[in-house]
Amino acid sequence: MKKPAKRISSNSLRSAFREIIWPRRKLVALGLLLIVINRMSGMVLPASTKFLIDDVLVKKEGSLLVPLLGGLLAATSLQALTSFLLTKLLSVEAQHLIAELRAKVHSHVLRLPVRTFEETKSGELVSRIMNDVQGVRNLVGTGLVQLFGGILTVIISLFFLLRINAAMTALALIPMALFAVVSTRAFKRLRPAFRERGKISAEVNGRLTEALGGIRIVKGFHALERENEIFQAGVLRIFENVKTTLTTSAAVTSLGTFFVGVASVVILGYGGHLMLADKLSVGELFSFTLFLGFLVGPIVQMANIGTQMTEAFAGLDRTEELLSQPGEDDDPLRTIDMPVVRGHMTFDDVSFSYVEGEPVLKNIAFDVEPGTVVALVGSSGSGKSTLAALAVSFLSPDEGRVTVDGVDLRHVKLSSYRSQLGLVLQDEFLFDGTIRENLLFARPNASEEEVLDAAKRAYVTEFSDRMPDGLDTLIGERGVKLSGGQRQRVTVARAILSDPRILLLDEATSALDTESESYIQESLETLLQGRTTLVIAHRLSTIQRADLILVIEDGEIAERGKHTELMAQEGRYHRLYTLQARI
Repeated sequence: MKKPAKRISSNSLRSAFREIIWPRRKLVALGLLLIVINRMSGMVLPASTKFLIDDVLVKKEGSLLVPLLGGLLAATSLQALTSFLLTKLLSVEAQHLIAELRAKVHSHVLRLPVRTFEETKSGELVSRIMNDVQGVRNLVGTGLVQLFGGILTVIISLFFLLRINAAMTALALIPMALFAVVSTRAFKRLRPAFRERGKISAEVNGRLTEALGGIRIVKGFHALERENEIFQAGVLRIFENVKTTLTTSAAVTSLGTFFVGVASVVILGYGGHLMLADKLSVGELFSFTLFLGFLVGPIVQMANIGTQMTEAFAGLDRTEELLSQPGEDDDPLRTIDMPVVRGHMTFDDVSFSYVEGEPVLKNIAFDVEPGTVVALVGSSGSGKSTLAALAVSFLSPDEGRVTVDGVDLRHVKLSSYRSQLGLVLQDEFLFDGTIRENLLFARPNASEEEVLDAAKRAYVTEFSDRMPDGLDTLIGERGVKLSGGQRQRVTVARAILSDPRILLLDEATSALDTESESYIQESLETLLQGRTTLVIAHRLSTIQRADLILVIEDGEIAERGKHTELMAQEGRYHRLYTLQARI
C-alpha cells in the first residue's frame, strides 16, 4: 500500500525556525534588508522605461537622458553590490551551519546505545551524519532570502502592472495561477522522494563501507561480481529516485516556460489592440512587458527554490529522527556519578534477551571481590560476550541487576563509569595512524615515559624497535600493516596505559602465537594486580590461574570454581580442557 506523501508539518517549520533561523536572526535580518535593496534597485530599470520611450525619445526631452542613465547606472551598481554581499554573508554562514549540524549529529550518534550500532550499518550512519544536513543551507543561505525577495518582487511588479492597466494584468495572471497550482502539486510529490533518496543513499553507503572494510573476504571468496551487482542495484535505485525528482522539477520549469509564453502572447495581442485604439502608449506597453518579466521570473525561480526548500526539510526530518533517538545517558534513571571504583561486582539474578522470548542469559548470579580475576568459558554462543557486555554496561539486563561497589549500573552516568574501564576485545580495533597515537587513545595526556612503559610491558617494542619509525610507524586502517599478534599486543598496551579499575579481556591472546602469548601472559599478570578482571577465552590455558572460573552453557552458569576444583569434578570444564589439551 502506497504511503501518503508527507507534508511539511507545522512542527518541522517551528523546529527549523527555532533551531536554525532564530539563533541567526541578525544575519537573516541583514540578508532580508539586502534583498529588499537588491530588488528595489532592480525595479528602477522597468520603471524608467516608460519615461525613456515616451518622454526622452518620443517628446525629444534630451535633458532627461543623462540623469535617467545616471540613475540606472547607480541602481545597477547597488544591485550588483548587494548580490555579492548576500552570497558572501549567507552562503558562508550556511556552510558553517552544515559543519555545526554535522558535529552535533556526530556527537549524538556516538552517545547512542551500543545496540543501535549493532542494528545499523556504520556506512548508513556516516551518510546520515554527512549528507542529510546539507540541504539546510537553503534555510540560512540565499534560498530563504531569495524566496522572500521573489515574493517582494512579485508584489512590487504587480503594483506597477495594475497601475499601467488592470485588465491586462488580470489576463496575465490567469496562466500564472495555473502554474501555481501545478507547482503546489509537484512539491507534494517531491518531498517524500527526497526523503526516500536519503534513505537509499544511506543503505548503499552502508553496504559500500562494509565491502571496502572486508575487501580481503570479498576477494578471498571471489565475490567481486556479487558485490558489483549489489552496488549496481543500489545506485540504480538512487538513479530512479533522482530521475523522478529531476523529471518532476523539469516538468515544473517547462510548464513555467509554457505559461509565461502564453501570458506573453496574450499581453502582446491585447496590448497591441489597446495601442491601435490609442488607449496605451508604446512606453507603457514596453514597461508593462518588463514588469511582467519581473513578475514571472521570481515565480519560476520560486519553483526551484521551493524544490530546494523541500529537500532541506526532507533532510531535516531525517536528522530530527536521528537526534530524537535517546542517548545512553538520556535515561532519567542515570543520575549517579560513579565514584572511584574498588571493583566489587555482583550479578544479581540477571537475564537478557536480544529478541523477546529468546533469552541469551538466564538467571545469572555471581559475586566478584575487588581485585580478583573471573574467567568466563564455554562454547561459542553460550552467552559469554553478552555477560561481559552487561558488566561494562554496553547492555542493560532485562531482569535482575548488575552492581559495582553496590551501585546499580542502570543508575550510573556511563561516562563516569567507563572512564575507569579497560578493554581488550576479540576484534583488535586500531585506528588509522601511528602506533603511538593508538596507545595515546586511552590517555591522550600520558607522558612519553608512560607510553614507553606500556609498550614494553605488552612487548610492543619487541617489533616496533625493528621498524624505521618505531612507535611513530603508520599502521593503516584498522592496523592492517601489522600482523594479528602485533595488533593484539598494541591493544593490550593501550589497556595497560589506561590504568583501569575494571578490565575486560575478550579473547585477549586469541591472535597470538605461542611465544607472543607467553610474553603477553607475563605482562597481563602485572596488569591484573589490584584490578577486577573479566577474562573470556576459548584457550583454557590462559585462565588456569583465575580466582573464579564460570562455565557458561546455554545462557546459564553450568559450573563454577577454580581450575583444580573444576578439573576434579570431571564435568563440562574438564571435557573442554582435556579436548584442547588432547589428553
